[in-house]
Amino acid sequence: MTSEDNAAKRRSGHVVISAENVRKSYGGAAGSSDVLDGVSVDVFAGDFTVIMGPSGAGKTTLLNCLSGLESIDAGEVAYEGTSFARLSDRQMSDVRAASFGFVFQSPRLVSNLTLYENILVAGLLSPNLTDRQARDKADALVRALGIESAARHLPNQVSGGEAQRAAVARALVCEPSIVFADEPTGALNQANSEELLDILCESNAAGQTILMVTHDVKAALRATRIVYLRDGSVEGELDIGTYDKAASAAREREIVGWLADQGW
Repeated sequence: MTSEDNAAKRRSGHVVISAENVRKSYGGAAGSSDVLDGVSVDVFAGDFTVIMGPSGAGKTTLLNCLSGLESIDAGEVAYEGTSFARLSDRQMSDVRAASFGFVFQSPRLVSNLTLYENILVAGLLSPNLTDRQARDKADALVRALGIESAARHLPNQVSGGEAQRAAVARALVCEPSIVFADEPTGALNQANSEELLDILCESNAAGQTILMVTHDVKAALRATRIVYLRDGSVEGELDIGTYDKAASAAREREIVGWLADQGW
């Protein structure tokens, strides 16, 4: 399937998150800095979308605005057709609890809870699951992510890779509509990074929508689509279809060439 075919297929798909002419600034009136300058982008159901760009391009800010973690100054962000501007703070929190999962560069686990408890609590707090379902889902994720031996330990008693896999399980346990991942491999070594990306790919293959910020081309290989951000604006998009490990070398050449065209 060509890049054009992928783009046409995606445009006919279901939009989960949409942003229209989003603007975001930081600082006071005298010294404000525009971080997002009229960004418009759609996130489609089942896509693995990666946001790339140079440092300071606004990647994390865009991710936070699309997930409702940060407010916007102008424009509109909508989830399933409902504008965030129409939601109260409580309603926005309810949307995040029911529909969004988050994975950050550091695991951000609760330090006095075991890995398993961190995962389970997220499931128990979810309106999507009964307590029994939450326990079953947590158990299944612990097995699937290969952290059985670490599950009963506190975060400071396990490796960084084990803690980050627990963070992924916590994001997935409530069966969210979309997972937001901000540099999830940034603090991991190559082997742990590959394992984490494999997990995200498997989840995406099962239908999970993923939106990930990364500066790492190796991580971007897993995307079905790359959005390139520069100076707070979308400079280009690349549709690359489903990841195939056997064709990863050619895929990497395509991405590197495209990034060079963007001025990477």
